[in-house]
Amino acid sequence: MKIAVVGSGFAGLSAAAILASKGQEVLLFEKNSDLGGRARKMEKDGFIFDMGPSWYWMPDVFEKYFNIFGNTTSDFYELKKLEPSFTVIYGKDDFLDIPADFDELCTLFESIEKGSASQLKKFMIEAEYKYKVGINNLVYKPGNSLTEFLSMDILKGVFRLQVFSSFSEHVNQHFKNPKLRALMEFPVLFLGAMPRDTPALYSLMNFAGLKLGTWYPMGGFGKVVDAFHKICSEQGVQFFTSEKVQQLEVKAGKINRIHTNKYSENVDAVVGSADYHHIENALLPSNARNYSESYWDKKTFAPSCLIFYMGINKKVNKLRHHNLFFDEDFNQHAVEIYKDKKWPEKPLFYICCPSKTDHTVAPVGSENLFVLMPIATGLEDNEETREYYYKLLMERLKNYTGDDLTDHVVYKQSYSVSNFVEDYNAYKGNAYGLANTLFQTSVFKPKLRSPKVSNLFFAGQLTVPGPGVPPSIISGQVAANELMKLLNV
Repeated sequence: MKIAVVGSGFAGLSAAAILASKGQEVLLFEKNSDLGGRARKMEKDGFIFDMGPSWYWMPDVFEKYFNIFGNTTSDFYELKKLEPSFTVIYGKDDFLDIPADFDELCTLFESIEKGSASQLKKFMIEAEYKYKVGINNLVYKPGNSLTEFLSMDILKGVFRLQVFSSFSEHVNQHFKNPKLRALMEFPVLFLGAMPRDTPALYSLMNFAGLKLGTWYPMGGFGKVVDAFHKICSEQGVQFFTSEKVQQLEVKAGKINRIHTNKYSENVDAVVGSADYHHIENALLPSNARNYSESYWDKKTFAPSCLIFYMGINKKVNKLRHHNLFFDEDFNQHAVEIYKDKKWPEKPLFYICCPSKTDHTVAPVGSENLFVLMPIATGLEDNEETREYYYKLLMERLKNYTGDDLTDHVVYKQSYSVSNFVEDYNAYKGNAYGLANTLFQTSVFKPKLRSPKVSNLFFAGQLTVPGPGVPPSIISGQVAANELMKLLNV
């Protein structure tokens, strides 16, 4: 069988390798010149920038995937556990280095709020249970029907999963100190919704980040993309870069041909790992689309963001590898993202400085900075607006570090809503996909298999299991396996 995969993000690469390993002829089409989707890398003036993902959590998901092909993570790159895991900054001289060691983390909690160490241990016992059930079971299901979740193991623990409880209420039951609450709520930012609108099930993210640790692939996330590319190549996947898919030709309820800007080929099935909305609305005929524009417009999307890739020709004081600037009000910024949908007045932001860990990503004596500010989707992001926030964030960075870096910036590039649309056809310029609210989880997400086109499957952050690198890897696996069932392979 000849199968086309559209998009070379982690979901597309994951699906392509699985399908090819089953003896299928797999053609992977990527509109950009480089593989990796949002995880592309950019090399400029001796700096190597990860353009998207920078947090390496859930290492077991990567390892499990590599094991399918007889590999282990260390076959492809060195994985380093960060110490501290990350730093949360509340003010100029007010910050917390989050230790990788859990006992040290408990000690830190207790120093901030009496009794919080025991609360953290209780919290983590439940979070570990959710992680083991969620990552080992729930997320590998295609989300076709609620009957998928009627196993005895899941039913016996359904209340412990806290699917119908609020994440923020769950945190508040354990911790009173605002710093600790902010720290515990931060991981759900990756899930794209306000903590009060996110199910407490996702405290599994706290277990992932605070107990399993925060890791870094030496050389950057580009090394992870290279690993997936290598596996695909070994399985016989054929790559077509700078190939923009223009049409999926449908006859009798099936895709029979794929058309790109310079290629046309008969195919037996398609896995769409590019933007779900784009595939349906730009590549399929209207009668083959399952979701209307009003459907997408009503969905809660994870944020977009304003990113600055910066090369600094000096070392920067006080920064760690991961730095979360929580020196303004979390709730106000969240409301401006999800409710008011406007440019924030006093934004929180994040700085990744991988050159603190990895000397290969910046010239000697220099720093590599990835500065990210979450914003609402669909905003107009002209150069004047970008420059305003650049100056604002640089001033906040100066206040914290004591360094005025303005004259030391030797490379700067911004990236925001319009770039996500142009490069990834991202709906309203979203950066992370659909938010994991209760009614956008599992069976409530856009279907992994098209109900109207029998040989079209979707993978990636707009379908199951959701946003993030590990879920995308899993999504590709699930889509590939469901397609194999259809083909009776």
